[in-house]
Amino acid sequence: MRTPFLAGNWKMYKTPKDTQAFFDAFLPLVAGATGRDAAICPPYIDLHVAIAAAAGSKVGIGAQNLAAGKEGAMTGEISGYMLKAIGCRYVIIGHSERRQYFGENEAGVLSKARAALEYGLAPIVCVGELLAERESGSTEAVLAAQFDGGIAPLAPEQFAKIVIAYEPVWAIGTGKTATPQMAQEAHGAIRLLLNGHIGAAAGAKVRILYGGSMKADNAEALLAQPDIDGGLVGGASLEPRGFIKIVQAAQKLAPQRGQS
Repeated sequence: MRTPFLAGNWKMYKTPKDTQAFFDAFLPLVAGATGRDAAICPPYIDLHVAIAAAAGSKVGIGAQNLAAGKEGAMTGEISGYMLKAIGCRYVIIGHSERRQYFGENEAGVLSKARAALEYGLAPIVCVGELLAERESGSTEAVLAAQFDGGIAPLAPEQFAKIVIAYEPVWAIGTGKTATPQMAQEAHGAIRLLLNGHIGAAAGAKVRILYGGSMKADNAEALLAQPDIDGGLVGGASLEPRGFIKIVQAAQKLAPQRGQS
């Protein structure tokens, strides 16, 4: 069975004070939720506050990026070793904004995924196509190339420790959303890549999240799809009452996971 997983990616929003206020409001709302995993990935400066606030709760904390390696002369970088030391459990790798604005590529995704795994963090590895690639019918080819270059070289047993997030780049922050059918087709293609690489039994255990403008009003329809195991949620995760509605949508559907 695949436990639904909702991860909030706060991007470059919220101060430590804002973070504390969010958790003061969110934790009572999420306390009774069962049958799903939840995480928040705030900016680096908010990690200490988030980890302290979430201590003893069912909410995990993740970072939005990491550097490969343990330590060294890397001004401005933070390693998985450091993130694990302060209590992080997850880290987002290869987000489309990192690819677009910071030139990250598949080789970098692979090195960062390996670094995260080395220090006991669960990588949330992002893949997805641009609008032009979608319109040209290249979605599956793009996903295959990102899979082959980014995570396929990992050892088979490491796939049990990763999460994949499908994010149609044209739907991130635009208000556009892939229809449930479109999202399922992409998730199904990723599942087939997993099955072909590590076998159907192991592939069926890897969680694949949807990461393109998931909100409270579309979450249930998206999460009802057999290969959509949760969401990497951007703007809709910034407000406690909005995010809890998405978590609750996953909670309703939790018994259905793993049936694909």
